[in-house]
Amino acid sequence: MMRLAERTSGVTPSAVREILKVAEQPEVRSFAGGLPAPELFPVDAIAQAHARVLVMNGPAALQYSTTEGYAPLREWIASHFADKGAPTTADDVLVTNGSQQGIDLVSRVLLDPGAVVVTENPTYLAALQVFQAAQAKVVAVDSDREGMQLEALAKVLATHDVRLIYLVPNFANPTGVTWTAPRRAGLIALAQAWKVPVLEDDPYGAIRFAGAPLPPLAAMDDAGLVISLGTFSKMLAPGLRIGWLRAPAAVRKHVVVAKQATDLHSSSLAQRAVVELLARFDLEAHLNRLRSVYRERCELMFEAVRAVFPPGTKCLKPDGGLFLWVELPNGVDTLSLLTTAVTQHRVAYVPGAPFFVDRVRSNTLRLNFSNCQPKDIVEGMASLSRVFGEALSAGASAGSPL
Repeated sequence: MMRLAERTSGVTPSAVREILKVAEQPEVRSFAGGLPAPELFPVDAIAQAHARVLVMNGPAALQYSTTEGYAPLREWIASHFADKGAPTTADDVLVTNGSQQGIDLVSRVLLDPGAVVVTENPTYLAALQVFQAAQAKVVAVDSDREGMQLEALAKVLATHDVRLIYLVPNFANPTGVTWTAPRRAGLIALAQAWKVPVLEDDPYGAIRFAGAPLPPLAAMDDAGLVISLGTFSKMLAPGLRIGWLRAPAAVRKHVVVAKQATDLHSSSLAQRAVVELLARFDLEAHLNRLRSVYRERCELMFEAVRAVFPPGTKCLKPDGGLFLWVELPNGVDTLSLLTTAVTQHRVAYVPGAPFFVDRVRSNTLRLNFSNCQPKDIVEGMASLSRVFGEALSAGASAGSPL
């Protein structure tokens, strides 16, 4: 038997990916994946953009390219940041294979084995996998409906040699929480006081369908500590695998080397096709359509949860993104009930437990509303209400404390 590297053997499989294997069965209503709605992908526009690129610049589009990425695409991304109040040039930007690769590259550059990373509790599961692979020590700080609790963060910074703070400030995965402006400012102040880099992961920021936009952390940083990630996966289609990383020069040059060692560069064809698409496609109209559909599905799911889930259920209504986070009454273990939900009721969700670093709340779950038709949302929430209601009734009958 082959001997695995320690950093490999210590990484646990993604609970979401394992659930998706079951949820892909056609008879299962799945609220498990973090999936945008495929019927809203601009398939024709993407196809036409690829065709034009191949006709006009086929050899260049199919050739090796620079690690940093296609210059016109990096210029568009730089303008995207500048429009949000964060002055940026193309030289500040690296094109990545989705924002997920950005997390990995930053970890390779900043984290030694045993290095301390601060995250929210709960937080994005695939980021935890990256930090596990880097053999980092993750210290979790609880959040509320305004973001990470800064007093608790300050205590961690005072007692640990923190190498990185990771957060999803807009419509977080899994909780849907959006950090308020005071929390963002407070985080930047703490990061600057302790000289700790901040990794701002913002895959959902363009999908805001309620409330006023807030400035990115990069726009509030004058000390060169914020590294920002973004992606076209939620705006256009995840299969393009085009994301970006914006970082101070001192970090970026090392990230470029790390990417060279990983994959040389992101797809030349996909990058050029995205630029061609953006030049001819009404992106804002497309985003408005996404926002409208996702708002309708989010509100429908939120109201269904409130109407049919057991009394005492708590659910945060997000201002955007793809997810609802639900906290059921004590006594419901969503992980142990998943098999019942899938096999007996043909409905799938993601239990909340895998998203926690510690202080796990096993009565939580994440629901994806973006990839579900209204009829499936209504019927799926009714099915889940039966699963959880029966579990509570059984617990009460057995004399369990509820």
